[in-house]
Amino acid sequence: MHMESVQPQREDQGITDDIDALLDSLPPHINDPLKGMPNRSDLIEVVMDLGRPPEARFSGSEALLSHHDVTEEDLDYIIERIGIFGDDNRAGIERTLHRISAIRNRSGRVIGLTCRVGRAVFGTIAVIRDIVESGKSILLLGRPGVGKTTMLREVARVLADEFRKRVVIVDTSNEIAGDGDIPHPAIGRARRMQVVTPSLQHAVMIEAVENHMPEVVVIDEIGTELEAAAARTIAERGVQLVGTAHGITLDNLMMNPTLSDLIGGIQSVTLGDEEARRRGTQKSILERKAPPTFDVIVEIQDRDKVAVHSNVAEVVDSILRGNPIPPEVRSKGPDGQVHVEKARLRPIPSERGPQPSPAPAPFAGRRRGAGRIEVGTEARGEVRGEGRAVRIYPYGISRDRLESILRGQRLPAAIVKEPDQADVVLTVKNYYRRKPQALREAESGGVPVYVVKSNTEPQIEGALINIFELETSDPASYALREAEDAVAQVLGGSKPVELSPQSSYIRRLQHQLAERHNLSSRSKGREPYRRVKISKTEE
Repeated sequence: MHMESVQPQREDQGITDDIDALLDSLPPHINDPLKGMPNRSDLIEVVMDLGRPPEARFSGSEALLSHHDVTEEDLDYIIERIGIFGDDNRAGIERTLHRISAIRNRSGRVIGLTCRVGRAVFGTIAVIRDIVESGKSILLLGRPGVGKTTMLREVARVLADEFRKRVVIVDTSNEIAGDGDIPHPAIGRARRMQVVTPSLQHAVMIEAVENHMPEVVVIDEIGTELEAAAARTIAERGVQLVGTAHGITLDNLMMNPTLSDLIGGIQSVTLGDEEARRRGTQKSILERKAPPTFDVIVEIQDRDKVAVHSNVAEVVDSILRGNPIPPEVRSKGPDGQVHVEKARLRPIPSERGPQPSPAPAPFAGRRRGAGRIEVGTEARGEVRGEGRAVRIYPYGISRDRLESILRGQRLPAAIVKEPDQADVVLTVKNYYRRKPQALREAESGGVPVYVVKSNTEPQIEGALINIFELETSDPASYALREAEDAVAQVLGGSKPVELSPQSSYIRRLQHQLAERHNLSSRSKGREPYRRVKISKTEE
C-alpha cells in the first residue's frame, strides 16, 4: 500500500463547548452530580425519560445521575430554560451549540429529553483543507455522531475568515450555528439563515442563492428529493456547495433512489444490437444520467481519518463498469502530519451470503458483477492465459449442468473429484452454511470457495464469470440479463421465476423491467438474500 506524508498548514486544535450553559438548564439534583464528575469534559449527552432514572452518557460509558425517577416537573424545568421546539422536535440554548431533542406522547406532551452537548472543534479540517481551498463542491458522509456537522461548521469558518469568502449557512435545526438570533462564534464571519420548518429547507437553499449572492453555501443533512434538486440548482449556478447527506459511503448514495441525483443519478439503458456489440456489453446496462452535483465525496471514518473520492463522475462511471477506483485514505497523526494512502481496490458491496476465502495467485481477481461472490482484491488473474485448465470441485452442484455450461462457453476447465485437487470450489449456500469437512479443508488450504444461492444455470454461470474473468458488462448487467431471461420465460408460459439476491437498487431496476412487460413482480426473503420473483399474476 502506497503511503506518503504531507505537511499540513499548522492548525492548533481547540475545543469549546459552553457546557456550563447546558448544565445550568438541568434540575439541581441532576446538575450537581454532573458538576462533580472529573470526566464531564467527555460528556456526550444527558438522557431523561419520564419514570426512569436520568443518565449521563460519555464516550464508552454511562452513569446514573440520580436514583429518583424523572418527573414531569423535571422535564418542565428544562423546557422553561431552553429555546422553542421546532417541527423537528429540536430546541437549543441561545448562543450555544447544545441540542435538546424531545420525545412526545400521542397527545403531544413531552415525556423524554435528550440533551446533547454541542462542541465547536477547531482544526478538524486539516485532512481535507486542500480540497476545501480548491473551491470544489464537497459532500461529507459518515455514520451518526462521527463529526460531520462539526467538520461542516469548521469549513464554514475557515472559508469565511481565512479566505474572506461570502459564506451562507442554511441552518435547519440550528445545529451548525446554535440557537437564538445571534449565531455562535464558531462559524466566524459566515452568515446563517434559519429555516422555519424542515420541509422548507430546499426553499431556503434557493433563497440563499437568489437573495444573498454567496460564493459558498453550507447545508447540513440533505435528505429529500427536493433538497437534492435544490443542491443541483446551486451547483449549476457556480456556487461552491459543502454539505452532508444521509449515508456512510458512496455506495449508499448509489443505491438510494432519493439521493442518487447528488452523484449524477443512475439509469438503466437498453442498447441496440450494434452498439452492444461495439461496446462488448449486454444490451441492458447502467449509466450515469447527468453530471454529479458534488465534485468530491469525503467519507468520514473517524475524527481524524477520511476516505476521499476526488472525482465523483469518474468514480461512479468506473463502479458502473465494474472497475471501482479506490478512494484516497487520509489520516492525521499525533505529530499533526496528514498521511495519504492509496487504498486497496474496494469491491462493490454485495447483498450475498458468506464471503469466500482470499484466493491464491494466479486466480485472485476482482468482482465482475453484482450478486456474485468476489475472490479477493489483490490482482486480476487472467485464467485463460495460464496455459492450463482450471480445476473445479463442485460440492452440491450438478456436475452434468456444470459440464454443459463449460462446454457451451468453451471454457478451459476440468471437474475434479477431490477438493485437494481443485483450484476453486463451487458450492451452494445451504451447503456452505453447514460447513462440511470438505469445505473447511478447502478454505484452510487457501482454495477460494464460490457460493451460489441455488443449483441453477444462471447462478452457476455467474460464478464461472467470476472464476474466468469473462468480459461481461457493468456490475448490474448480469442481474438485468437474468431478469430479461426470466421475463422471456414467463411470457413463454413458464411458472414464476425467482431471481438471484440483489441490492435494493438493482431489485428496483428488475421490478421496472417486469413492469414494462406487464408482468407482476415482488421482492421476497430477508436481507441479505432478498430477491425478486417475476410472474404473470400476483401471487
